[in-house]
Amino acid sequence: MKISDTLREKIEEQIATGALPPGSSLDEATLVEQYGVSRTPVREALIQLATEGLIEIRPRRGALVTSIGPARLSEMFEVMGELEAMCGRLAARRMTDAERKALHAAHEACEAARAQDDPDAYFYCNEQFHSAIYAGSHNGFLIEQVSQLQRRLRPYRRLQLRVRNRMGISFQEHQSVVQAISAGDTEGAAHALRSHVVVQGERFADLLASLNALTSQTQNTSPM
Repeated sequence: MKISDTLREKIEEQIATGALPPGSSLDEATLVEQYGVSRTPVREALIQLATEGLIEIRPRRGALVTSIGPARLSEMFEVMGELEAMCGRLAARRMTDAERKALHAAHEACEAARAQDDPDAYFYCNEQFHSAIYAGSHNGFLIEQVSQLQRRLRPYRRLQLRVRNRMGISFQEHQSVVQAISAGDTEGAAHALRSHVVVQGERFADLLASLNALTSQTQNTSPM
């Protein structure tokens, strides 16, 4: 893996975990010193992150972690719900036996993380769960599109899991997805995934409240 790709993944992870919340500054010189690399891979990593929409590069002013407004965030989750529904519909038809086993294994890993009340572990298991569904669609272009938006929404999907009872509800929704895909129920899988991903009503209000709290914490600390 290229140095720039490794660096991009590390920064992505910091954004997803909230270590770099929306509005955080990313300075080239600081990143060079922090990771012990030259400016070239740092610039390449920042360009990749900007392409994904995770940061905004401002000429002569450095880069900032993107802050998405409530209306835009709602629209993005709406599109994500439709993309995942399409993946689920195709996966219910096209998944191989080995891919179904991988989905069940990811589902069981989510159950273990939920039982331990570990939202961070659940987040990673959840990513494996959804990735198994993407792969099961056997549609390369769809996988590219849904993966790109998934990376953009990664910090916000992680925040959701910190809302009270969300892990348990998420696992129950996963169960419906697994049952539909295993039964070859294309429309059931699509409906279950759409409902699981789209954030509306109280869930959206809870997400915004968590995001506002995280942003407030950032404003009270020194930038990177």
